[in-house]
Amino acid sequence: QVQLVESGGGLVQPGGSLRLSCAASGSIFSINTMAWYRQAPGKQRERVAVITSGGSTNYADSVKGRFTISRDNNKNMVYLQMNSLKTEDTAVYYCNANASPYTRRWESNNYWGQGTQVTVSS
Repeated sequence: QVQLVESGGGLVQPGGSLRLSCAASGSIFSINTMAWYRQAPGKQRERVAVITSGGSTNYADSVKGRFTISRDNNKNMVYLQMNSLKTEDTAVYYCNANASPYTRRWESNNYWGQGTQVTVSS
């Protein structure tokens, strides 16, 4: 199977920056898209940014120009650089990967990390 572990969350003041990291491990045959989602209290989970295996990216309108998603295919890592943070960016951020394990390489499934808290507050 595939495991995802996020790191890098924390408390930051408005206007500050944070960099989230997500490491994929396990019996991985291939990873297709990788993405970051977030969920604020009382709100639905929303996709923040996504990146394909080829490096194409897409962002939610609310974070365009402030967040940058990147990945290292050799290390099975995905990152989210968050700049100019706002209080409304406060949420639990989840890493997501669409991947195929070696044991079922003909299938692709969605895998999720446990989440990391990002709090933007003065």
